[in-house]
Amino acid sequence: MTDRAETWVAGLATACEDKHPENLSDLLVRLARTTDRKVTVRDIAIALQDRSFGAFLLVFALPNLVPMPPGATFILGLPLIFVAWQMMASPGGRVFFPRVVSDYGVEPQTFEAIVKRLVPWMRWAEKLVVPRFWVFESRFVERVIGCLALILAIVVFLPIPLGNWPPAFALAVLGFAHSQRDGLGVVVGCLIGLLSLAVAGFVVYTAIAVVSLVV
Repeated sequence: MTDRAETWVAGLATACEDKHPENLSDLLVRLARTTDRKVTVRDIAIALQDRSFGAFLLVFALPNLVPMPPGATFILGLPLIFVAWQMMASPGGRVFFPRVVSDYGVEPQTFEAIVKRLVPWMRWAEKLVVPRFWVFESRFVERVIGCLALILAIVVFLPIPLGNWPPAFALAVLGFAHSQRDGLGVVVGCLIGLLSLAVAGFVVYTAIAVVSLVV
């Protein structure tokens, strides 16, 4: 009887954890307590599990929001395409990087210093992006979101004047909301993404029209 009770409590705790997942800031703080070895990309992906898709979309989208020289998106957009493609097509429940990337790590002291600078900003953002209305548990639905993310990532990668920032912003919103299990945030991110695709399409159409008039 006691074993059954303990099993029931453990199951209830797991269910509650699924509904109220650990905040990214708390997870990073917990990882920062690692002192015996480097903190690797694999450690972060394993700790995040299926939330790693959104977290790494956020990480790789943020640099694309900073003004960069022309052509920089060719480099910064590739990791976004890789993560979005895995979100859509990966049979596993998390992001899997090549071994050379997965094994990359930083010393515990360096990682702790990075976390200390990030956490205050993340905890402010986590007050706005909270677990709610999460109806995207199905892997099929996640693949559909991944398909949209892949299209947005490709647009970020392409050299479209004024067309890269909106989809990168949409991916950042979508990624952060996904990692926080914020269903409302995911919907908002998808809507921003669709709007950004319309903007990019308008820019391309206008450019083609202008060129055709000149020629």
